[in-house]
Amino acid sequence: MEYLVGVAVVAVLVGVPAIVLWRVMRGRRDLGTSPAERATFETLHTASLAGPPLRAGLTADGAQRASRHLRELLGSAALAITDGERLLVYDGAGDHHAEHAFEHAGATLQDGRTQVLTIGCDLLECPVRNAVVVPLTTDERVVGALTAYGTHASAGLVRAAQEVAGWVDSQLELAELDRSRTLLMEAEVRALRAQISPHFIYNSLTTIASFVRTDPERARELLLEFADFTRYSFRRHGEFTTLAEELRSIDRYLILERARFGDQLQVTLRIAPEVLPVAVPFLCLQPLVENAVRHGLESKDGVGRITIIAEDAGAECGISVEDDGLGMDPDRLRRILAGEATSDGGIGLANVDERLRQVYGDEYGLVVETGRGAGTKVNVRLPKYHPGVSAR
Repeated sequence: MEYLVGVAVVAVLVGVPAIVLWRVMRGRRDLGTSPAERATFETLHTASLAGPPLRAGLTADGAQRASRHLRELLGSAALAITDGERLLVYDGAGDHHAEHAFEHAGATLQDGRTQVLTIGCDLLECPVRNAVVVPLTTDERVVGALTAYGTHASAGLVRAAQEVAGWVDSQLELAELDRSRTLLMEAEVRALRAQISPHFIYNSLTTIASFVRTDPERARELLLEFADFTRYSFRRHGEFTTLAEELRSIDRYLILERARFGDQLQVTLRIAPEVLPVAVPFLCLQPLVENAVRHGLESKDGVGRITIIAEDAGAECGISVEDDGLGMDPDRLRRILAGEATSDGGIGLANVDERLRQVYGDEYGLVVETGRGAGTKVNVRLPKYHPGVSAR
Protein backbone atom coordinates (compact mmCIF):
# COMPACT_ATOMS: atom_id res chain seq x y z
CA MET A 1 0.00 0.00 0.00
CA GLU A 2 2.81 2.40 0.80
CA TYR A 3 4.37 1.74 -2.62
CA LEU A 4 1.12 2.45 -4.48
CA VAL A 5 0.60 5.71 -2.59
CA GLY A 6 4.12 6.81 -3.57
CA VAL A 7 3.46 6.15 -7.25
CA ALA A 8 0.25 8.16 -7.18
CA VAL A 9 2.02 11.15 -5.62
CA VAL A 10 4.75 11.09 -8.27
CA ALA A 11 2.18 10.95 -11.06
CA VAL A 12 0.42 14.04 -9.72
CA LEU A 13 3.67 16.02 -9.36
CA VAL A 14 4.78 15.14 -12.87
CA GLY A 15 1.42 16.15 -14.31
CA VAL A 16 1.35 19.66 -12.83
CA PRO A 17 4.30 21.09 -14.81
CA ALA A 18 2.88 19.64 -18.00
CA ILE A 19 -0.42 21.44 -17.45
CA VAL A 20 1.35 24.69 -16.54
CA LEU A 21 3.63 24.44 -19.59
CA TRP A 22 0.64 23.85 -21.88
CA ARG A 23 -1.08 26.92 -20.45
CA VAL A 24 2.04 29.03 -20.93
CA MET A 25 2.46 27.87 -24.54
CA ARG A 26 -1.21 28.47 -25.22
CA GLY A 27 -0.88 31.97 -23.74
CA ARG A 28 2.04 32.72 -26.06
CA ARG A 29 0.02 31.69 -29.09
CA ASP A 30 -2.74 34.03 -27.94
CA LEU A 31 -0.33 36.98 -28.09
CA GLY A 32 -0.34 36.86 -31.88
CA THR A 33 -0.89 34.47 -34.72
CA SER A 34 2.08 35.71 -36.77
CA PRO A 35 5.79 36.28 -36.09
CA ALA A 36 5.27 40.01 -36.72
CA GLU A 37 2.58 40.25 -34.03
CA ARG A 38 4.74 38.36 -31.53
CA ALA A 39 7.74 40.55 -32.36
CA THR A 40 5.62 43.67 -31.84
CA PHE A 41 4.47 42.46 -28.44
CA GLU A 42 8.01 41.57 -27.36
CA THR A 43 9.31 44.97 -28.49
CA LEU A 44 6.59 46.84 -26.61
CA HIS A 45 7.18 44.71 -23.52
CA THR A 46 10.92 45.40 -23.61
CA ALA A 47 10.28 49.13 -24.04
CA SER A 48 7.90 49.10 -21.07
CA LEU A 49 10.68 47.63 -18.91
CA ALA A 50 13.19 50.28 -20.01
CA GLY A 51 10.83 53.21 -19.45
CA PRO A 52 10.44 53.48 -15.64
CA PRO A 53 14.19 53.82 -14.83
CA LEU A 54 14.45 56.72 -17.28
CA ARG A 55 11.53 58.61 -15.71
CA ALA A 56 13.93 59.89 -13.05
CA GLY A 57 15.97 61.62 -15.78
CA LEU A 58 19.37 60.87 -17.27
CA THR A 59 21.09 59.41 -14.20
CA ALA A 60 23.71 56.68 -13.76
CA ASP A 61 21.30 54.46 -11.84
CA GLY A 62 18.49 54.87 -14.38
CA ALA A 63 20.83 54.32 -17.34
CA GLN A 64 22.26 51.16 -15.78
CA ARG A 65 18.84 49.69 -15.11
CA ALA A 66 17.54 50.56 -18.58
CA SER A 67 20.64 49.64 -20.60
CA ARG A 68 20.02 45.90 -20.95
CA HIS A 69 16.51 46.47 -22.24
CA LEU A 70 17.66 49.21 -24.63
CA ARG A 71 20.41 46.96 -26.00
CA GLU A 72 17.80 44.25 -26.52
CA LEU A 73 15.71 46.72 -28.51
CA LEU A 74 18.72 47.61 -30.65
CA GLY A 75 20.00 44.06 -31.08
CA SER A 76 23.53 45.45 -30.78
CA ALA A 77 26.64 43.82 -29.33
CA ALA A 78 27.05 46.62 -26.79
CA LEU A 79 25.57 49.95 -25.79
CA ALA A 80 26.84 53.02 -23.97
CA ILE A 81 24.99 55.99 -22.52
CA THR A 82 26.68 59.23 -21.51
CA ASP A 83 25.50 62.53 -20.19
CA GLY A 84 27.33 65.74 -20.99
CA GLU A 85 30.12 65.04 -18.53
CA ARG A 86 30.72 61.31 -18.10
CA LEU A 87 29.96 57.75 -19.11
CA LEU A 88 26.85 56.54 -17.29
CA VAL A 89 26.86 52.92 -18.43
CA TYR A 90 28.55 50.52 -20.85
CA ASP A 91 26.60 47.32 -21.33
CA GLY A 92 27.48 44.29 -23.46
CA ALA A 93 30.50 42.73 -25.15
CA GLY A 94 33.91 44.35 -25.50
CA ASP A 95 33.82 46.10 -22.15
CA HIS A 96 37.50 47.02 -22.63
CA HIS A 97 36.13 49.74 -24.94
CA ALA A 98 34.24 51.34 -22.04
CA GLU A 99 37.19 53.57 -21.13
CA HIS A 100 36.89 55.26 -24.53
CA ALA A 101 33.07 55.38 -24.70
CA PHE A 102 32.82 59.00 -23.55
CA GLU A 103 35.47 59.95 -26.10
CA HIS A 104 33.44 58.19 -28.81
CA ALA A 105 30.44 60.38 -27.92
CA GLY A 106 32.44 63.62 -27.85
CA ALA A 107 31.63 64.95 -31.33
CA THR A 108 27.92 64.16 -30.99
CA LEU A 109 27.77 65.91 -27.61
CA GLN A 110 29.34 68.97 -29.24
CA ASP A 111 27.32 69.31 -32.45
CA GLY A 112 24.22 67.14 -31.79
CA ARG A 113 24.66 65.08 -34.98
CA THR A 114 24.61 61.32 -35.43
CA GLN A 115 28.11 59.92 -35.91
CA VAL A 116 29.25 56.59 -37.43
CA LEU A 117 32.67 55.52 -36.12
CA THR A 118 35.15 52.78 -36.89
CA ILE A 119 36.48 51.22 -33.69
CA GLY A 120 39.96 49.76 -33.77
CA CYS A 121 40.48 46.57 -31.75
CA ASP A 122 43.34 44.03 -31.68
CA LEU A 123 41.15 41.24 -30.31
CA LEU A 124 39.92 39.09 -33.19
CA GLU A 125 36.99 37.70 -31.19
CA CYS A 126 35.69 41.17 -30.16
CA PRO A 127 32.39 41.97 -31.93
CA VAL A 128 32.89 45.73 -31.49
CA ARG A 129 34.15 47.13 -34.80
CA ASN A 130 31.84 50.07 -35.44
CA ALA A 131 29.74 52.48 -33.41
CA VAL A 132 26.66 54.59 -34.12
CA VAL A 133 26.45 57.59 -31.79
CA VAL A 134 23.08 59.37 -31.52
CA PRO A 135 22.33 62.49 -29.42
CA LEU A 136 19.87 62.44 -26.53
CA THR A 137 17.94 65.69 -26.29
CA THR A 138 15.53 67.44 -23.94
CA ASP A 139 13.86 70.71 -24.94
CA GLU A 140 16.09 70.74 -28.03
CA ARG A 141 19.19 70.65 -25.83
CA VAL A 142 21.75 67.85 -26.18
CA VAL A 143 21.91 66.29 -22.72
CA GLY A 144 23.74 63.06 -23.58
CA ALA A 145 24.44 60.41 -26.18
CA LEU A 146 23.48 56.82 -26.91
CA THR A 147 26.10 54.67 -28.64
CA ALA A 148 25.29 51.33 -30.29
CA TYR A 149 28.30 49.07 -30.94
CA GLY A 150 28.37 46.24 -33.46
CA THR A 151 30.39 44.31 -36.02
CA HIS A 152 29.38 46.73 -38.75
CA ALA A 153 27.46 50.01 -38.99
CA SER A 154 24.53 49.00 -41.17
CA ALA A 155 21.79 51.37 -42.23
CA GLY A 156 19.47 49.27 -40.06
CA LEU A 157 21.60 49.83 -36.94
CA VAL A 158 21.73 53.58 -37.62
CA ARG A 159 17.96 53.73 -37.98
CA ALA A 160 17.40 51.54 -34.91
CA ALA A 161 19.75 53.68 -32.80
CA GLN A 162 17.95 56.86 -33.87
CA GLU A 163 14.52 55.37 -33.11
CA VAL A 164 15.60 54.09 -29.68
CA ALA A 165 17.27 57.42 -28.89
CA GLY A 166 14.05 59.20 -29.88
CA TRP A 167 12.11 56.97 -27.51
CA VAL A 168 14.62 57.69 -24.72
CA ASP A 169 14.19 61.41 -25.45
CA SER A 170 10.44 61.07 -24.88
CA GLN A 171 11.07 59.45 -21.48
CA LEU A 172 13.48 62.20 -20.53
CA GLU A 173 10.91 64.81 -21.59
CA LEU A 174 8.38 63.13 -19.29
CA ALA A 175 10.95 63.16 -16.48
CA GLU A 176 11.46 66.88 -17.08
CA LEU A 177 7.71 67.46 -16.93
CA ASP A 178 7.55 65.52 -13.66
CA ARG A 179 10.31 67.69 -12.21
CA SER A 180 8.62 70.86 -13.45
CA ARG A 181 5.34 69.73 -11.91
CA THR A 182 7.06 69.03 -8.59
CA LEU A 183 8.79 72.42 -8.62
CA LEU A 184 5.51 74.13 -9.48
CA MET A 185 3.69 72.43 -6.63
CA GLU A 186 6.51 73.31 -4.23
CA ALA A 187 6.27 76.93 -5.38
CA GLU A 188 2.52 76.87 -4.84
CA VAL A 189 2.97 75.46 -1.34
CA ARG A 190 5.47 78.23 -0.59
CA ALA A 191 2.95 80.75 -1.89
CA LEU A 192 0.30 79.20 0.33
CA ARG A 193 2.58 79.42 3.35
CA ALA A 194 3.12 83.09 2.58
CA GLN A 195 -0.64 83.58 2.72
CA ILE A 196 -0.89 82.34 6.32
CA SER A 197 -2.42 85.40 7.87
CA PRO A 198 0.08 87.63 9.69
CA HIS A 199 -2.92 88.69 11.77
CA PHE A 200 -3.38 85.09 12.89
CA ILE A 201 0.26 84.88 14.02
CA TYR A 202 0.08 88.24 15.78
CA ASN A 203 -3.27 87.47 17.41
CA SER A 204 -2.12 84.01 18.54
CA LEU A 205 0.98 85.40 20.21
CA THR A 206 -1.06 88.20 21.79
CA THR A 207 -3.55 85.64 23.15
CA ILE A 208 -0.72 83.51 24.56
CA ALA A 209 0.81 86.58 26.19
CA SER A 210 -2.52 87.41 27.83
CA PHE A 211 -2.44 84.07 29.67
CA VAL A 212 1.13 84.38 30.91
CA ARG A 213 0.14 86.06 34.18
CA THR A 214 -3.40 84.78 34.66
CA ASP A 215 -2.86 81.15 33.63
CA PRO A 216 0.83 80.29 33.00
CA GLU A 217 0.10 76.61 32.35
CA ARG A 218 -2.49 77.49 29.72
CA ALA A 219 -0.01 79.91 28.11
CA ARG A 220 2.60 77.14 27.98
CA GLU A 221 0.17 74.71 26.34
CA LEU A 222 -0.87 77.27 23.73
CA LEU A 223 2.74 78.15 22.99
CA LEU A 224 3.49 74.48 22.32
CA GLU A 225 0.44 74.23 20.04
CA PHE A 226 1.60 77.33 18.17
CA ALA A 227 5.11 75.89 17.77
CA ASP A 228 3.72 72.58 16.42
CA PHE A 229 1.37 74.39 14.05
CA THR A 230 4.11 76.57 12.54
CA ARG A 231 6.53 73.62 12.37
CA TYR A 232 4.04 71.64 10.30
CA SER A 233 3.05 74.57 8.09
CA PHE A 234 6.65 75.43 7.23
CA ARG A 235 8.13 71.96 6.99
CA ARG A 236 10.36 71.40 3.94
CA HIS A 237 9.97 67.72 3.13
CA GLY A 238 7.17 65.84 1.46
CA GLU A 239 4.72 66.89 -1.20
CA PHE A 240 2.03 64.79 0.49
CA THR A 241 0.94 64.03 4.02
CA THR A 242 -1.76 61.90 5.60
CA LEU A 243 -5.26 63.15 6.27
CA ALA A 244 -4.59 62.42 9.95
CA GLU A 245 -1.59 64.80 9.97
CA GLU A 246 -3.50 67.51 8.11
CA LEU A 247 -6.38 67.24 10.57
CA ARG A 248 -3.98 67.31 13.51
CA SER A 249 -2.55 70.62 12.27
CA ILE A 250 -6.08 71.96 11.77
CA ASP A 251 -6.92 70.99 15.35
CA ARG A 252 -3.91 72.98 16.60
CA TYR A 253 -5.04 75.96 14.55
CA LEU A 254 -8.56 75.75 16.00
CA ILE A 255 -7.23 75.41 19.56
CA LEU A 256 -5.40 78.72 19.10
CA GLU A 257 -8.46 80.40 17.58
CA ARG A 258 -10.78 79.12 20.30
CA ALA A 259 -8.39 80.47 22.93
CA ARG A 260 -8.84 83.89 21.33
CA PHE A 261 -12.60 83.80 20.67
CA GLY A 262 -13.85 81.52 23.42
CA ASP A 263 -17.45 80.34 22.97
CA GLN A 264 -17.92 82.62 19.97
CA LEU A 265 -16.33 79.89 17.83
CA GLN A 266 -18.20 76.57 17.72
CA VAL A 267 -16.57 73.64 15.91
CA THR A 268 -18.05 70.26 15.03
CA LEU A 269 -15.86 67.46 13.66
CA ARG A 270 -17.09 64.15 12.27
CA ILE A 271 -14.18 62.04 11.03
CA ALA A 272 -14.37 58.42 9.87
CA PRO A 273 -11.32 56.49 11.18
CA GLU A 274 -11.07 54.58 7.88
CA VAL A 275 -9.92 57.68 5.96
CA LEU A 276 -7.23 58.90 8.38
CA PRO A 277 -4.34 57.08 6.59
CA VAL A 278 -5.29 58.47 3.15
CA ALA A 279 -2.45 60.45 1.50
CA VAL A 280 -3.42 64.03 0.62
CA PRO A 281 -1.52 67.02 -0.83
CA PHE A 282 0.23 68.97 1.91
CA LEU A 283 -1.80 71.98 3.14
CA CYS A 284 -4.84 71.12 1.02
CA LEU A 285 -7.41 71.42 3.84
CA GLN A 286 -5.94 73.85 6.34
CA PRO A 287 -6.57 76.91 4.07
CA LEU A 288 -10.22 75.88 3.78
CA VAL A 289 -10.59 75.89 7.57
CA GLU A 290 -8.83 79.26 7.84
CA ASN A 291 -11.32 80.57 5.29
CA ALA A 292 -14.19 79.21 7.34
CA VAL A 293 -12.94 80.87 10.51
CA ARG A 294 -12.64 84.24 8.83
CA HIS A 295 -16.09 83.98 7.24
CA GLY A 296 -17.72 82.12 10.11
CA LEU A 297 -16.58 84.41 12.89
CA GLU A 298 -14.54 87.51 12.04
CA SER A 299 -17.07 88.78 9.49
CA LYS A 300 -20.17 87.87 11.46
CA ASP A 301 -21.82 89.10 14.63
CA GLY A 302 -22.43 86.54 17.33
CA VAL A 303 -21.45 82.88 17.34
CA GLY A 304 -19.74 81.38 14.29
CA ARG A 305 -20.11 77.67 13.57
CA ILE A 306 -17.79 75.47 11.56
CA THR A 307 -18.39 71.83 10.66
CA ILE A 308 -15.64 69.56 9.31
CA ILE A 309 -16.62 66.14 7.97
CA ALA A 310 -14.45 63.38 6.48
CA GLU A 311 -16.36 60.32 5.29
CA ASP A 312 -15.52 56.95 3.76
CA ALA A 313 -16.95 56.77 0.22
CA GLY A 314 -15.70 53.47 -1.14
CA ALA A 315 -12.66 54.10 -3.34
CA GLU A 316 -12.73 57.76 -2.31
CA CYS A 317 -13.05 59.85 0.81
CA GLY A 318 -15.40 62.82 0.95
CA ILE A 319 -14.40 65.90 2.92
CA SER A 320 -16.40 69.05 3.58
CA VAL A 321 -15.67 72.27 5.47
CA GLU A 322 -18.77 74.37 6.17
CA ASP A 323 -19.33 77.68 7.95
CA ASP A 324 -22.42 79.78 8.64
CA GLY A 325 -20.71 83.06 7.81
CA LEU A 326 -21.65 85.79 5.37
CA GLY A 327 -21.00 83.71 2.27
CA MET A 328 -19.87 85.08 -1.08
CA ASP A 329 -21.30 86.14 -4.41
CA PRO A 330 -21.16 82.98 -6.58
CA ASP A 331 -19.94 84.87 -9.63
CA ARG A 332 -17.06 86.37 -7.69
CA LEU A 333 -16.20 82.93 -6.36
CA ARG A 334 -16.13 81.56 -9.91
CA ARG A 335 -13.72 84.31 -10.94
CA ILE A 336 -11.51 83.65 -7.91
CA LEU A 337 -11.23 79.94 -8.74
CA ALA A 338 -10.55 80.79 -12.37
CA GLY A 339 -7.71 83.10 -11.30
CA GLU A 340 -9.51 86.16 -12.67
CA ALA A 341 -9.96 87.87 -9.30
CA THR A 342 -8.54 87.84 -5.82
CA SER A 343 -10.21 88.09 -2.47
CA ASP A 344 -8.96 88.88 1.00
CA GLY A 345 -11.43 86.32 2.25
CA GLY A 346 -10.42 83.60 -0.20
CA ILE A 347 -7.23 82.37 1.46
CA GLY A 348 -5.68 79.84 -0.91
CA LEU A 349 -8.95 78.65 -2.49
CA ALA A 350 -7.63 78.95 -6.04
CA ASN A 351 -4.28 77.51 -4.95
CA VAL A 352 -5.85 74.42 -3.38
CA ASP A 353 -8.22 73.92 -6.31
CA GLU A 354 -5.36 74.07 -8.83
CA ARG A 355 -3.16 71.67 -6.85
CA LEU A 356 -5.95 69.11 -6.50
CA ARG A 357 -6.59 69.22 -10.25
CA GLN A 358 -2.89 68.86 -11.02
CA VAL A 359 -2.55 65.78 -8.82
CA TYR A 360 -5.85 63.95 -9.42
CA GLY A 361 -7.38 65.46 -12.57
CA ASP A 362 -10.05 68.08 -13.24
CA GLU A 363 -12.83 65.94 -11.80
CA TYR A 364 -11.29 66.37 -8.33
CA GLY A 365 -11.35 70.16 -8.06
CA LEU A 366 -13.13 72.00 -5.26
CA VAL A 367 -16.93 72.13 -5.27
CA VAL A 368 -18.12 75.23 -3.40
CA GLU A 369 -21.68 75.99 -2.29
CA THR A 370 -22.18 79.60 -1.25
CA GLY A 371 -24.35 82.67 -1.54
CA ARG A 372 -24.62 86.05 0.08
CA GLY A 373 -25.75 85.52 3.67
CA ALA A 374 -25.94 81.75 3.17
CA GLY A 375 -22.54 80.66 4.52
CA THR A 376 -20.05 78.59 2.58
CA LYS A 377 -19.54 74.85 2.16
CA VAL A 378 -16.44 73.51 0.42
CA ASN A 379 -16.57 69.90 -0.75
CA VAL A 380 -13.49 67.83 -1.61
CA ARG A 381 -13.33 64.32 -3.07
CA LEU A 382 -10.03 62.46 -2.91
CA PRO A 383 -9.19 58.95 -4.17
CA LYS A 384 -7.83 56.73 -1.42
CA TYR A 385 -5.14 55.45 -3.76
CA HIS A 386 -3.63 57.30 -6.72
CA PRO A 387 -0.42 56.69 -8.71
CA GLY A 388 2.42 58.88 -7.49
CA VAL A 389 0.60 59.95 -4.31
CA SER A 390 2.26 58.73 -1.13
CA ALA A 391 2.75 60.23 2.31
CA ARG A 392 6.16 58.58 2.74
